Amino acid sequence: MHVEDLLRLESLGLTLLWGDRPQLTREITGVTATDLEDPGRFLQRGELVLSGLVWWAPADDEAKAERFVAALEEAGAVALLAGEETHGGVPEVLVEACRRHGIAILSVPVHTSFRAVTDTVYLRQWGDLSRRPAAPYALPENVRAELSRLLADGTDPDTLLTRAVAHLGTPPAYVLSATGRTIARTPTAPPLPARRAAEAVTATTTLSVDPEASPYAQWHLYLPEPVETPPRMLHEIAEVLAQHRRAALRRETTARGRAADLLALIDASSSAAAPAALGRALEACGLADQDPYTVITVKGTATDDGTLDALTEALHHLTDCGFAVGRLPTGEPGEATAVIGTRTGTDSGTDTIATTLKNLWPTLQSRSAKVPLHGGISTPATTPQNFKGALTQARYALTAASSRRAPGTEAPTSNLTAIEDLTTLGALLTGIPADVRTAFGIHALGPLADDTNPSHRMLLETLDVFLAHNGSWARTAEALHLHVNTVHYRIQRVEMLTGRDLARLDHKLDLKAALLCR
Repeated sequence: MHVEDLLRLESLGLTLLWGDRPQLTREITGVTATDLEDPGRFLQRGELVLSGLVWWAPADDEAKAERFVAALEEAGAVALLAGEETHGGVPEVLVEACRRHGIAILSVPVHTSFRAVTDTVYLRQWGDLSRRPAAPYALPENVRAELSRLLADGTDPDTLLTRAVAHLGTPPAYVLSATGRTIARTPTAPPLPARRAAEAVTATTTLSVDPEASPYAQWHLYLPEPVETPPRMLHEIAEVLAQHRRAALRRETTARGRAADLLALIDASSSAAAPAALGRALEACGLADQDPYTVITVKGTATDDGTLDALTEALHHLTDCGFAVGRLPTGEPGEATAVIGTRTGTDSGTDTIATTLKNLWPTLQSRSAKVPLHGGISTPATTPQNFKGALTQARYALTAASSRRAPGTEAPTSNLTAIEDLTTLGALLTGIPADVRTAFGIHALGPLADDTNPSHRMLLETLDVFLAHNGSWARTAEALHLHVNTVHYRIQRVEMLTGRDLARLDHKLDLKAALLCR
């Protein structure tokens, strides 16, 4: 197959941005998808390179695009297929770099998945192979038949993977989740440490089992040792695993429906019949004998539909815990909620749940870096009657997590906050909706809330330092390099403008809270 053959396929909708006849007639030997800034060491001669251009930003200089394309040329890549989704098009500096290095560049429209391009290339190559007298590069017919039977029987993923690679000599092989959780491994594959597994997921040599799934729900086929296996064979194995994955996702969808029923009851639980109904809903979710219960709520963006997958994947890391993940009827777009059950006699207490999830959060966040994930965790609910309170706690902690900002920026930083983390006045206030905090600050500070006035800014600074030094006139004066009489005068002005008496503890707390709410 040649580069120009891809342009003739209307189903892909590719557009040639640059490429002359010598570039377009190059033969394609394989496909690699990468978003590494320097992918050269992972490429082989004759490969087509797919890139979503996540590695590039509009603020980057021309040299970054130059280094990327130079690596393609040095590795012998035949063409670059650049996705339009990340930047709404392909940067002109990248096109010019390809022109200088003699690499054809084609744009991939938003509606065309990289999986479609990969399948097109390999199916064309496999078709050529199947017309040869011998077809050593496909899974043997007896293997395909056995795998089909195992799929129909609903076998476990360990057995399916082991049988799928058995004819290769049963090399070490893994199926990994998006966060590096081991779904399956062959008998020859030792346990994979969590950090190493998470790194393996992002390696360009790892094959995505279901690229169309959300970033949090994907499975990956990982063979740590080189195997002399044509791509066709590995893709066939990946497709078998994808069928198993799709069956698992169908079961998850059914379970989410039952979880939504449970969450609806929790959100509305106020009648005398609620405990009995909650008991039946817990039983339907497989949580009837698991207590105490912890509630967690997670939110991405309003347009993000992967939050359910993100929360489900995170909770799979909790051993000895059952859970039910769904959406609240009153939840916001992009929000997912779960009830986590802890079986009596296990070590998975609330502290362990929070610690495990907080340690995992950066890895989970990295799977879709553009979507900041925020989460809130409740304290344990020991009875169904406490569920509504636990849900309220989780949503309050979620608001607190969403209010935090990355140091030195106004951008929210991905966060997971447990209600038990809110141990200071400042932390507690972050759980209050932003509009409420702003209104409180304006009304408590009165005229001082207008910090565009230089005099008011000066008084606010003095008030902040005065409260930080526990109302000490001398230490405040020292910190601000002022005379004590000046501090007295300014605090009197603050009291007059706000109507507060800073000799009173409650009024000090009011103004401290108002400053924190600004």
